[in-house]
Amino acid sequence: GVLARPARTALTMLGVLLGVGTVVTVLGLTGTASGQISQQFTALAATEVVVEETPVSAQERAAASPAFPRQSDRLAERIAGVRHAGVVQDITYQAGSVSGVRLPGANSYSLPVLAASAGYLPALRPELAEGRLFDAGALERADPVAVLGAAVAQRLGIGRLASQPVVFVGGVPLTVVGVIADVARRADTLSSVIIPTTTAQALWPRLTTEPVAATMVVDTDLGAAPVVAAQLAVALRPDQPAALTVIPPPDPHQLRDRVQSDLDTLFLALAAVSLVIGMLGIANTTLVAVLERTAEIGLRRALGARQRHISAQFLTESAVIGGVGGLIGAAVGVIVVVAVAIGRDWTPILDLRLLLLSPAGGVLIGVLAGLYPAIRAARIPPAEAFRR
Repeated sequence: GVLARPARTALTMLGVLLGVGTVVTVLGLTGTASGQISQQFTALAATEVVVEETPVSAQERAAASPAFPRQSDRLAERIAGVRHAGVVQDITYQAGSVSGVRLPGANSYSLPVLAASAGYLPALRPELAEGRLFDAGALERADPVAVLGAAVAQRLGIGRLASQPVVFVGGVPLTVVGVIADVARRADTLSSVIIPTTTAQALWPRLTTEPVAATMVVDTDLGAAPVVAAQLAVALRPDQPAALTVIPPPDPHQLRDRVQSDLDTLFLALAAVSLVIGMLGIANTTLVAVLERTAEIGLRRALGARQRHISAQFLTESAVIGGVGGLIGAAVGVIVVVAVAIGRDWTPILDLRLLLLSPAGGVLIGVLAGLYPAIRAARIPPAEAFRR
C-alpha cells in the first residue's frame, strides 16, 4: 500500500519531514547560537560596568554637588581590574546644531553632542579611522577639540585630518582631532560629536548651573566586573555612595537562557504548524486510500480478516509514512545545522536524544493521523464493500 503510489506517499511524507526537520533545525541552531552568544557576551558585555546618578528631582540635582567628582576617571582606575573608566553627558540640547562650515546658508544638523572625560572613549574599545583621542591634558586645558564618529564625519564631509578640519557646534569652532571607525560597545557614539567635559563647561556655562545627568562606563578585565561593581560607589563618592547607582553586567547564563527560550518559543510554534499540516496530509491521504481500496477491504473481510486486522493495516501504513518522514526530517535538520555552523565558523550543538526521538515522533504523528481512517475502514461491512 505504501509503495503502490510512491509519488503520493512522498508528498504525504513531506509534511512530517518539514515539521520534524524544522524542530531539529530550530533546536540545533538555537543551541549553537546560544553558545556563541554566551561566548561573545562573556568577552564583551561581562567586562562592562555602568554607573549612573541616582534619580532625584531637578531641584535636588541643581542644589547638590556633582554626582561624579572631577577625578572620577582616576578614582575608578585605581580599583584593581579596571582598564579604563570615563564619564559622559549628553549635552545636545544645550550645545545646539552642528555644521561642517560656517557660511551663510550652510547646512546645520541636529546631531548628538557628548561631553566626555578622557577615559570614556578608551572604555568603549574604539577603532580609530584617523587621528587620535583627546587625553587628560586636553581636559586640563579645556582644549577646543572634538572627536567624531565615522557617520558624523561622513555627513559633515570631513575626510583627512592633516588639514586640521573644524566643526562648528552651536557656532563654536572645534578642531577635529580624531575619527572613530568602530566601537565595541555603545554604537550610538559613532553618530555623535564628542568633546572634553571641561571644554563644554567653558563654552556653555549653563552646564554648571543646569547640570545634566551623567553616566560612567567602566571597562574591566574579564571576570573582575562583579568585584569592581561592588567597590565603585564607595570609591567615587565615599561621602555619599547612595548618590550613585552601579549596574553590574547581567549573568551571561540568564541572558543565554532567555534568548534561547524566546527563539525556541517562536520557531517551535512554526514547527508545530508544520507538524499539524503533515498530520492532516497523512490523514487525508489515508482516508482517500480507504475509499479507493474499499473492494480490497471487502475481499480481506470475506477471507476472514477481522476489524482489528484492517485497522492495523492502515495504521501500519500511516505509521511507516510518518516514521520515514521523521527519519529523513531529522537527517535534513542535522545537515542544515552543521552547514550553518560551518558557514559561520561555529561549533554545532545537537541533542542526541532529539535525533533518536525524531523517528518515534514521526511514527506517533502517523498513528494519530491514521487513527480515524483506520477505524472507518474497519467498520465497512464486506457485503457493502463488494457492492461498491
